[in-house]
Amino acid sequence: MKLLRVGTAGAERPALLDADGTLRDLSGVVPDIDGALLADDAALDRVRAAAGAGELPVLDATGLRIGPPLGRIGKIVCIGLNYHDHARETGAEPPAEPVLFMKAPDTVVGPNDTVLVPRASRKTDWEVELAVVIGRTARYLGSAEEGLAHVAGYAVAHDVSEREFQIERGGTWDKGKNCETFNPLGPWLVTADEVPDPQRLSLRLWVNGELKQDGTTAEQIFPVGEVVRYLSQFMTLYPGDVINTGTPAGVALGAPEPKPFLRAGDVVELEIEGLGRQRQEFKSA
Repeated sequence: MKLLRVGTAGAERPALLDADGTLRDLSGVVPDIDGALLADDAALDRVRAAAGAGELPVLDATGLRIGPPLGRIGKIVCIGLNYHDHARETGAEPPAEPVLFMKAPDTVVGPNDTVLVPRASRKTDWEVELAVVIGRTARYLGSAEEGLAHVAGYAVAHDVSEREFQIERGGTWDKGKNCETFNPLGPWLVTADEVPDPQRLSLRLWVNGELKQDGTTAEQIFPVGEVVRYLSQFMTLYPGDVINTGTPAGVALGAPEPKPFLRAGDVVELEIEGLGRQRQEFKSA
């Protein structure tokens, strides 16, 4: 299933994109797309049954905002330097263990919402990423296979980053990752049954129409199942938690000087095979 949330910010309602590409209203079946729904097999079965029976009302998509496909996100855990090609372009050694940082849930916006370039920013960068959404509570998992079994679905994430804040200002990466609007998510949450192998997905990103990133999740140093297993050794993952799994080569940070960092007026578009497409206009904060 392709699950999404539509409407004005803070007042989104649940919806479904059916096999014909028709937008359907889910608000009469479930209250929202969130961790509670993803952990409730009976509720998900009701959604599937209603979709299969053709009982869901059609929504007019004209002018309708698409919000983040997941409400009430618990935490966003991010994996840094998780692609072999990205490590090569930045001159970094592939890490022996996953590099972890956090993003606050309030960085999440819709896939086509405006992204704000922070005040005093000189190095705002792009990063297309596969987002993993947890569907079952995960503690101390024993294998990558168990890790995959705890995944409810996948989405496109844009891990917007301010590299000066992240790398040159001391402390942790977090202050270069948590600026307002720095995590567009969606358009859809695609349930795991529609993604048989998350290590065979293409990722692409364009800036002002120019292709910048053209990669594949096959390049991940730590694949999805292993990432979930690994994280479960250090923290409990709950339904509705999100994992941003890293970005392939092609970011501004890895480009030759002068590096083409983002400015107000730029337009970024990104997509992951089968998971949909985003488009953001960048404006000054």
